[in-house]
Amino acid sequence: QVQLVESGGGLVQAGGSLRLSCAASGRTFSSYTMGWFRRAPGKEREFVATISWSGGRTYYADSVKGRFTISRDNAKNTVYLQMNSLKPEDTAVYYCALDPKNYGSSWSIGSWGQGTQVTVSS
Repeated sequence: QVQLVESGGGLVQAGGSLRLSCAASGRTFSSYTMGWFRRAPGKEREFVATISWSGGRTYYADSVKGRFTISRDNAKNTVYLQMNSLKPEDTAVYYCALDPKNYGSSWSIGSWGQGTQVTVSS
């Protein structure tokens, strides 16, 4: 079983940047699509971005497109989320997800990380 550990969250002013990392254990990391999701206070967890096993295909939520970039380094078993031009509405707990599969309005997730808090002040 692959275990995921996120890091890199913190407090940043609006307009600033953060880079989140998700380190995965297990030799099969490179076989999986990976994703980032987030849960804002009082809201349901929502999709942010996914990246294919090779890194060749990425998808983003409209709310982060052009500001966030997902990437991966399979040699390091790590997936990243570079977040630029941060807004207060980006404040949330960010979760790394293994093997996310979309079924229209719902998702199937192989494994979640524990989450890392991102707070954007205005």
